[in-house]
Amino acid sequence: MNIHTYGEKLKKETKQRLNIMSGHIFTFVKWIIIALIVGVVVGGFSTLFGHAMNYVTQFRQENGFILYLLPLGGIFIVALYKLCNFENDKGTNTVISNLHANDDIPLRQAPLIFLSTVVTHLCGGSAGREGAALQMGGSLGNGIGKLIRLDENDKRMTVMCGMSAAFSALFGTPMAAAIFSIEVGSVGIMYYSALVPCVFASVIASRFAVNMGIRPESFHIELIPEMNVPNVLKIMALCIICAFVSCIFCIILHEMGKLLRVVFKNGYVRIVAASLVIIGAAKLLGTTDYMGAGIDVIERAMEGDAAPYAFIVKIILTAVTLGAGFKGGEIVPSFFIGATLGCTLGNLFGISPSFSAALGMTSIFCGATNCPLTSLLISFELFGYKGVLFFMMAASISFMMSGYYGLYAEQKIMYSKTKTQYINKTTH
Repeated sequence: MNIHTYGEKLKKETKQRLNIMSGHIFTFVKWIIIALIVGVVVGGFSTLFGHAMNYVTQFRQENGFILYLLPLGGIFIVALYKLCNFENDKGTNTVISNLHANDDIPLRQAPLIFLSTVVTHLCGGSAGREGAALQMGGSLGNGIGKLIRLDENDKRMTVMCGMSAAFSALFGTPMAAAIFSIEVGSVGIMYYSALVPCVFASVIASRFAVNMGIRPESFHIELIPEMNVPNVLKIMALCIICAFVSCIFCIILHEMGKLLRVVFKNGYVRIVAASLVIIGAAKLLGTTDYMGAGIDVIERAMEGDAAPYAFIVKIILTAVTLGAGFKGGEIVPSFFIGATLGCTLGNLFGISPSFSAALGMTSIFCGATNCPLTSLLISFELFGYKGVLFFMMAASISFMMSGYYGLYAEQKIMYSKTKTQYINKTTH
């Protein structure tokens, strides 16, 4: 090769490299702008939702009579979804389905889930809020993608941006929120192409919410045990138990909905019957601890105070609430179940109940969502970094031992949890 030929080749390769670099810069700027739009829009909507949820929760706690209005709230929700021709709503599964099948997410899903979740919490249904936030964020992200005429692949990324932004704004965990939306759809295959937009949308929405008065969740761990063989064995046992309970939670959640639809074919009758069960349980137990999300119960569990049966009651009432047609999320109930179960097991095993509650939250969340990276990150943001090795063990053990059960029927497990084998199966 002579010097002239080499010069021409170098010139051609340099031009190609510059074209690639300019393309990457253009793509980066494009997604930063989109992330900014999604972060502000979804962050604003989620902030409004967060304030509404705080207000109705406080109102319910100060006015015990509101629980008796639960049947009327249920009738309102069923009528609202019928009126909007959205009776076959699959909830968060609609959003997850979009991530790997490009199924459309109706824009009306955002205001519907907003209003119906607020009504559910106002009247005392046992449900969370982050699941509702994922639906709102996915719906709004999809709508923004349509508005700016993105293609199907890019629109899927705006859905993930919206999910990250809503989760981050409402719960104040931007690291976990950014990863959750790219991990939850197809476990084993992460959509790294969405990493930049999801990170920036998550951070923007989080800061927007904080500046608008939404307080990020965080919990204080009173005592972290030493890293020694007896403690490690105890914690392994605790995490295995939590993994199995996460499977039970998922099974009861899915089967309760099917059972209620078989027994009560009419949606109005079904939701009224479930309301009476929830009211009866509250009166029988003499407490409203199981109404709403139960953040106050989680905080008490973190201080070492939890009824040994609390996690069982929460599983059943959450399944009845969501299975009957009330709206809300499953994530905070999973924290409630994990915190109360972990606290109970900590007292039984002789481990700090506060730290055990934190491990239980991480384990149940991981087992129910099949998202170990998100579980690890959310433990950092909620509990700090001091127990990092234990949280890492909790996430890994729960992920393996929970099998192929999950909260979301549309979630796909792409690779086996026990072998380096491609399986591509949905959770059950």
